[in-house]
Amino acid sequence: MSAFTSRSTFSLAVLLLLAGCSKKGDADEAKKDEPTPEVAAETAVAVDGPFTESIGTIGAVEPRAGHLAELSAPAATRVANVLVAAGAAVSKGDVLIELDQSAFRSALRSAQAGLAAARAARDRAQKLVDQGISPKRDLDQAAAEFAKADADVVDATRLVELSVLRSPIAGVVTKMSTSLGASVDPSRPLVEIADPAMVDVVLTVQPGDAARIKAGAVVRLHSGQRADGEPLGTGTVVDVAGIVDSASRSVSVRVRASGAKRPLRIGETLFGEIALATRPHAITVPLAALVPEGDGFKVFVVDSASIAHAQPVTVGAKTSTVAEILDGVKAGDRVVTFGAFGVEDGAKIVAAGKGAAKAAADSVEKP
Repeated sequence: MSAFTSRSTFSLAVLLLLAGCSKKGDADEAKKDEPTPEVAAETAVAVDGPFTESIGTIGAVEPRAGHLAELSAPAATRVANVLVAAGAAVSKGDVLIELDQSAFRSALRSAQAGLAAARAARDRAQKLVDQGISPKRDLDQAAAEFAKADADVVDATRLVELSVLRSPIAGVVTKMSTSLGASVDPSRPLVEIADPAMVDVVLTVQPGDAARIKAGAVVRLHSGQRADGEPLGTGTVVDVAGIVDSASRSVSVRVRASGAKRPLRIGETLFGEIALATRPHAITVPLAALVPEGDGFKVFVVDSASIAHAQPVTVGAKTSTVAEILDGVKAGDRVVTFGAFGVEDGAKIVAAGKGAAKAAADSVEKP
């Protein structure tokens, strides 16, 4: 290859390099000229302060043990009269349901006749033994038959009494499972009564979480199924069940809601935040700031120019509203909250109303 050819090749290479640099420069200039994308979102400041680790779960208001009664028929029969309906307030001893007593009264009359015959037989055996005519064992036999006949009368009398179902406690009728003329049997409760002033909140948690809950733990209560429901005050854990429910595979936690701001109604659904532990110092951000990334999370930290920067974080414990950040964010950092799922690294954050930002986030999360 001649020297002239070598120089030509070199010159061509230099020209191509210069042309490439020129194009890159032009691309960089064009990129600089592109406007920074703007995203409407809400922000919050990471804070350093006391943090209470808690478990959020739902449950329902239930009658307290000893303040709930279920009444059934003493034997198979029919309903003769229904005097109350579900929701009715009743006093102790009030008649709720009257059952057909004809069969029970017939049985009582038969038992009373049997008792009279057994009494006469016993008295006759006593005389014969006293006269030395009959052996002592005949008297013993007659006495045993009399005792049985007497027990039959007691049982028959009790059936007549139980055929009128009376409330054993003061409260309200929470369930009525029969109607006039219906056939009933002892295996099926007909009416349920509970004292609405003596109730507890029963929450359900996973077995692993149940092991961390202690009696006496404070529980913040809210109406409905979410932490943003009406605040109802606080309660205290009084019992953590020792078994796992076979149907739900969960563990029941009974809460005494002595600090409730209003009366709780039986069957009402509540959300509870059960306190596990409190740390005096922890960095926390709103739960909405966490954006899943791989097996972990990231947040978008907003600088003084309102530019968002993706920042991987190590998350500790969570509550229903905030997350503990162990690494990646420091106190005072401003992070994107509602709308974080629609943010990209380098985007400019424009303040938006919480509702608008949340709607934007939902549209990204649920296309």
